[in-house]
Amino acid sequence: MSTATTHDTHHEEHPRGLLRWVFTTNHKDIGTLYLIFALAMFFVGGAMAMIIRAELFQPGLQFVDPQFFNSMTTMHALIMVFGAVMPGFVGLANWLVPMMIGAPDMALPRMNNWSFWILPFAGIMLLGTLFMEGGAPAGGWTMYPPLILQTGDAFPYLIFSVHLLGISSIMGAINIVVTIVNMRAPGMTMMKMPLFVWTWLITAYLLIAVMPVFAGAVTMLLTDQYFGTSFFSAAGGGDPVMFQHIFWFFGHPEVYIMILPAFGVVSQIIPTFARKRLFGYSSMVYATASIAFLSFIVWAHHMFTVGMPLTGELFFMYATMLIAVPTGVKVFNWVSTMWKGSMTFETPMLFALAFVVLFTIGGFSGLMMAITPVDFQYHDTYFIVAHFHYTLVTGSVFTLFAAAYYWLPKWTGNMYDEKLGKLHFWLSAIFVNVLFFPQHFLGLAGMPRRIPDYSTQFAEFNMMSSLGGFAFGLTQLLFVYIVIKTVRGGSKATDKVWEGAEGLEWTLPSPPPYHSFTTAPEVK
Repeated sequence: MSTATTHDTHHEEHPRGLLRWVFTTNHKDIGTLYLIFALAMFFVGGAMAMIIRAELFQPGLQFVDPQFFNSMTTMHALIMVFGAVMPGFVGLANWLVPMMIGAPDMALPRMNNWSFWILPFAGIMLLGTLFMEGGAPAGGWTMYPPLILQTGDAFPYLIFSVHLLGISSIMGAINIVVTIVNMRAPGMTMMKMPLFVWTWLITAYLLIAVMPVFAGAVTMLLTDQYFGTSFFSAAGGGDPVMFQHIFWFFGHPEVYIMILPAFGVVSQIIPTFARKRLFGYSSMVYATASIAFLSFIVWAHHMFTVGMPLTGELFFMYATMLIAVPTGVKVFNWVSTMWKGSMTFETPMLFALAFVVLFTIGGFSGLMMAITPVDFQYHDTYFIVAHFHYTLVTGSVFTLFAAAYYWLPKWTGNMYDEKLGKLHFWLSAIFVNVLFFPQHFLGLAGMPRRIPDYSTQFAEFNMMSSLGGFAFGLTQLLFVYIVIKTVRGGSKATDKVWEGAEGLEWTLPSPPPYHSFTTAPEVK
């Protein structure tokens, strides 16, 4: 075969330019696509949060009508959960899991491509509901009937986009499980895998278990609306509370789907910058598995006020408190890893440390809400909003920032600007607290969630919260600038990116395997 022909066939197999991204089956390309999509959705969801905070800046109705305000709370949540945080972590998994286990690529590359390309279309459908007659869904991200059924034409679009997002997640999860189980390098036993790989393996099983449950719940909503069933309609013998049970059976493991990969990232970063091996590797693995198991038996702590039997409330109260134990083990191990380490504080480490401190605050407020009689007071107030934003923003989002700074040199070959990175960190860390900490006080004083107007007694804390929100949102533009600047050039990253920590980057209990970016040695 002539060189020309070889070149032509090669060109057919690997399209250049835009088509390369459409047809790619390369795990790094697909990881990049996920990360870019997640970042774009982060700003779309953030813009919606800005509308919410602008409306709440002062008492009274200022900018949007109540229906649109409720649409914003619903869409903000759905886009941040299914469009930003989850795809962000799937992007990290695509990039890192094959490299960390010494695999050449993901096990199912074409399915990998498909599971990404479903996302933009599902996202567009979800956003498209904003332009439909009757307006976007306004029943909260929980989509409780009968509220959600009053959304007109947007309703079936919402359900369909949720189905597509679920299909994408399930395919991604199956791919990760198959890759980790079947494609580890020789000698890489399960208990030698980096913790990031472990957290994703466990997360993938959670996804496969709960996404179909969610699909079932929203399909029942659909048949109630259009096919004359009455699963959730009391008039036809159904029960709206049954929807809550099905939804939260999905919804509670879902919050762990969004935080377990974050635990994995932090478990990679802290040992690197403490220049020590991770303390208590196997206990970390078991703690992660315990959290995943327990997440299935605590769902009704979201429902303490629906009128459950006392026995049920007691069970869910104690089961919820139990989750604090493995989580406490993790925090203890991270702190122990840093103890007497040779610590340096580059940007990834700063975000990881902020995660440990601020996520713990979210954990403590979660413990408060686990106490049933007390939760009767907190339920549906801004205290809940403060709690889950501490776990999701300073938990998941901060960890995505940490991961981006940590692995950007490996991904791009260039070092990011450390001064700008630290500026981004400090602005984010300060403003995220100005944004969410006052909400604890608002909630304790009784301000309800999802309302566009409020009593004047809540005015000052709301103003603080809104100012923090605008500042936090603007700060994230700095992150985009740093990433673009790094991709386009900068000082070249060496093979020892983090000085003095080179052997520790994967933090394994044994020497790291040969990765897909190094040439394997000759077999003797």
